[in-house]
Amino acid sequence: MMMTTFSTICYLVINTLMIFDFTKNAGLQNWYVVDDTVMGGVSAGKMGLNDEGHGMFHGHVSLDNNGGFSSIRYNAGKTNLQGYSKFVIALKGDGKAYQFRVKTNSGQYYSYISGFTTDNTWQIIEIPFNSMVPSFRGRTLEMVNFPGDNLEEIGFLVGNKKEEDFKLVIDYISVQ
Repeated sequence: MMMTTFSTICYLVINTLMIFDFTKNAGLQNWYVVDDTVMGGVSAGKMGLNDEGHGMFHGHVSLDNNGGFSSIRYNAGKTNLQGYSKFVIALKGDGKAYQFRVKTNSGQYYSYISGFTTDNTWQIIEIPFNSMVPSFRGRTLEMVNFPGDNLEEIGFLVGNKKEEDFKLVIDYISVQ
């Protein structure tokens, strides 16, 4: 049996950096939706808060007009990640696969990505920085994985190569 001490609790609290904590009063002005409409598709995602104050990314992915994805992005500003090694995300999905995406600079053309599958329950997803691969338009790039020094943008994407409704509820995104 693992025994938790006060010093262990302090370490866990001190060694966590909150990137975004969804609450009923959370401002969503730095969150925005990017759907396949940027290339002619007709998918439609929405971002908002549910009644409990959790972030809710939901909508419909369509394959019409060569579409097939919906995403949300958050401009976190320049965020120093020195001393941390993984993302920790509390969320509840709908049984579908999603990607978590990070950019070190919001202007860069590629993202560092990690896929995960939800299971209709609340989950804590842990994503080590060094497991996030650089990708552009679904192709892995010949570059080093996410270095974990800093970030400027995070996001989620759904694009499972099929027409479907989706719903991802997010409690928080942090690093440890």
